[in-house]
Amino acid sequence: MIRRIFRKQKIRNANSFVEPDEIFLDSQNLQNFDRQQFEGRIEKPISKKNIIAVGLLFVLFLGIFYSRLGYLQIKKGEAYLERSQNNTLEKQIIFSDRGIIYDRNKVELAWNKKETNLPTTIRTYLSPGFSHILGYVSYPMKDKTGNYWQSVFIGKDGLEKQYNDKLKGENGSKIVEIDVHNKIHSENIVNAPKRGADLVTTIDSRIQKELYTLIKNLSQSNSFSGGSGVLIDINNGEIISSVSYPEYDSEVLSLGKDVKKIQGYFNDKRKVFLDKTISGLYTPGSIVKPFFAVGALTEKIIDPSKKILSTGSISIPNPYFPGQNTVFKDWKAHGWTDMRESIAVSSDVYFYAIGGGYADQKGLGIANIEKYARLFGIGTKTGIDIPDEKEGVIPSPAWKLKNFKGEPWRIGDTYHTAIGQYGFQVTPMEMTRAVSALANYGTLINPHYILGDTEKEKNVSKINLEKAYIQVAHEGMRQSVLSGTSSPLNVSYVKVAAKTGTAQVGISKSRVNSWIIGFFPYENPKYAFTIMMESGPSSNGVGASSIMRQLLDWMSINTPQYFK
Repeated sequence: MIRRIFRKQKIRNANSFVEPDEIFLDSQNLQNFDRQQFEGRIEKPISKKNIIAVGLLFVLFLGIFYSRLGYLQIKKGEAYLERSQNNTLEKQIIFSDRGIIYDRNKVELAWNKKETNLPTTIRTYLSPGFSHILGYVSYPMKDKTGNYWQSVFIGKDGLEKQYNDKLKGENGSKIVEIDVHNKIHSENIVNAPKRGADLVTTIDSRIQKELYTLIKNLSQSNSFSGGSGVLIDINNGEIISSVSYPEYDSEVLSLGKDVKKIQGYFNDKRKVFLDKTISGLYTPGSIVKPFFAVGALTEKIIDPSKKILSTGSISIPNPYFPGQNTVFKDWKAHGWTDMRESIAVSSDVYFYAIGGGYADQKGLGIANIEKYARLFGIGTKTGIDIPDEKEGVIPSPAWKLKNFKGEPWRIGDTYHTAIGQYGFQVTPMEMTRAVSALANYGTLINPHYILGDTEKEKNVSKINLEKAYIQVAHEGMRQSVLSGTSSPLNVSYVKVAAKTGTAQVGISKSRVNSWIIGFFPYENPKYAFTIMMESGPSSNGVGASSIMRQLLDWMSINTPQYFK
């Protein structure tokens, strides 16, 4: 480059004269010069200052590099050698966040709480009143060497168990460098965790809390061993509230650390782990009467306006003691009652007659009693979307032969079955579905906990019964509220139809299950309910109907939209 510059300079000096035509020629070609190639520009040499500056910059970089290399290799070489020999690389789990469970209004029912001292989150639950619905989880578990033999959260009950695959998500992993003192020096994520899906339930947490409180308070103040309650949408099966008392603490069971408290759950005679709404089997008493009334009308064994006299009991010959009578008592003498009034006042004599037959009145018979009970879903599972549901028991000749060492079925057994006694057992949830089918004139819905579960909502079955016959049961249940055994529910803000039941339990019959079932609003039914208070004193004057009355009063102020 320098030689070229000097050569050009010599040529210029040798031939300094420029012809005029050359000047004009250059000026014409000026615009065609390639500026990017520096045409038309005078080349200048690189200055010595710039060359020296670049050289110094390279020297500086080399100095920094060699000084750092010396520091790492000479001063720190031994330390890094020891580190490389003692440090290990581990593949560790990055736990995924479990999906959140919400109520129908997006209130959190189960969520994750971060804890700085753990590798995992803490599963937290809204309480009290939600444990049997939500369930609990089992945390990831390590063996003695610190390795996880269970690397995921596992749902153990309720919705946590039923929808575990949706809620659990997918764990990630990372490579971690750890020294002999278990100190982390570096980590790199290999697979990012995937968060579990959220669940939005049908539950209204406001009503759930209030119903739980009411059942708990009555149990404690009036010596009931427990209770349960269900409120459901009769058109789509959405469960608005489902309470079982007593309950366990979901967080206590999930963590598993409070051994004393957990042992107390197991020792509690009230069966804390039992979800009474779906797994508890209870004698129903008179709440079955409206269903058998519809059956009697369908079989055309009685006209709804025909009256039957109740003097307080009926008597039939005793099969075990010839010459003696067996007496079947009514809970009081009701006089002459037709079908509607017999539902309203809960006349046992009327249902003895239409159930098993008496005098000139033909009865349904035990086969038809079972037929119509099952037609309304009584004695069968509802198919609800939480685990451990039980099915009820409807007494029958085959059932008696199996459970009573071959004893034959007798007319007295039919009488007792017709009023919901003897070996009759139901769950509160199946009775809620049954009264829903009564309220909506013959559609057997599928109770469910997940909002927008279209498969459950569409997969219903129709009961082929005359609407007029079901209407008679409606009118009898409305009359029960206006002037009969369900009168505590006679409120001004919503019209309710209901039927009470008091079922004797225990060998001495000194305790009772108190029931009430029903629906509202009466003219255009939308919601059905069941309240069951378990094993209270027979002398107790307060029971399930008082719970439902208090809940209705509370709802009229706090959630009035359910009455519209």
